Amino acid sequence: MNWDETTGAEPDERLVDSSADGEDQAVEAALRPKDLDEFVGQEKVRQQLDLVLRAARQRGATADHVLLSGAPGLGKTTLSMIIAAEMGAPIRITSGPAIQHAGDLAAILSSLQEGEVLFLDEIHRMSRPAEEMLYMAMEDFRVDVIVGKGPGATAIPLELPPFTLVGATTRAGLLPPPLRDRFGFTGHMEFYEPAELERVIHRSARLLDVEIDTEGAAEIAGRSRGTPRIANRLLRRVRDYAQVKGDGSITREVAGSALAVYEVDARGLDRLDRAVLQALLKLFGGGPVGLSTLAVAVGEERETVEEVAEPFLVREGLLARTPRGRVATPAAWAHLGLVPPQQTGANNGQSGLFQA
Repeated sequence: MNWDETTGAEPDERLVDSSADGEDQAVEAALRPKDLDEFVGQEKVRQQLDLVLRAARQRGATADHVLLSGAPGLGKTTLSMIIAAEMGAPIRITSGPAIQHAGDLAAILSSLQEGEVLFLDEIHRMSRPAEEMLYMAMEDFRVDVIVGKGPGATAIPLELPPFTLVGATTRAGLLPPPLRDRFGFTGHMEFYEPAELERVIHRSARLLDVEIDTEGAAEIAGRSRGTPRIANRLLRRVRDYAQVKGDGSITREVAGSALAVYEVDARGLDRLDRAVLQALLKLFGGGPVGLSTLAVAVGEERETVEEVAEPFLVREGLLARTPRGRVATPAAWAHLGLVPPQQTGANNGQSGLFQA
């Protein structure tokens, strides 16, 4: 990919979406660190994983199965590739939704080489028959292939070479205990601190041959929602702005102006996030209001508000979910520069809602 040919986000895309599209996947492949020493952030997981891999190499054995959980964009796929690189083994990449039948999994497992790393993304979405086959494969390195149907069906045991399964999930609670217990190491990926994201941005800027100063990196990091994937995406959009509107270098002023064009504010909220807050504050006095009503007010589907906008707003302390509905917090009023009704003397049933 020619970096100069990248363009702004499509109208329906969200720059702050933590999922990866085709362009993100292509760019991430070039920006991914190749070993644990180069990997930024996730210090506890990185140190623990380093011990697991070092011990396995010293024993001359395959590494234990690894489960990585956490939000999208935090580096689960990158760590799986680093595991393969550290063990000097090839890697096979697939996903839970792609394995709908036990036969699909059997075909993958039977073609693995000894020591190979199998990365299974969104492992919680794998079908139940395939999941039950995976139990035996992980524990005994064996699968039973069923030949025939009905009373005449025969189970043929198939021995597998030792391999390392790396499972990734955004919803660890959906994994059944028998599957979760078969992983020798479990690591939970945390959201990044701004200082860590600044290091990610400086590294990516060097690889993209972009000049950026410390304040420019800090401005982008502060709007990246604690997620490296979002930080890299914002960096590319700011780079485009700096190339067209400036001299190509990124400063705090350039980053702020660029992200204002893309409607990403100082806390990382985009148009949809602000629309939800504005509807909640201006139309419903801060709530409580039902999710369906709130979705109608912003012209979005209920699922879009609940699954796309709300998680970040809740994590930022701008919105709360209560039995009576969604409620704005004092931080939401402050962020939008509005005054809560109870401070103006209005009596709309919200008096005392935020009092201790």
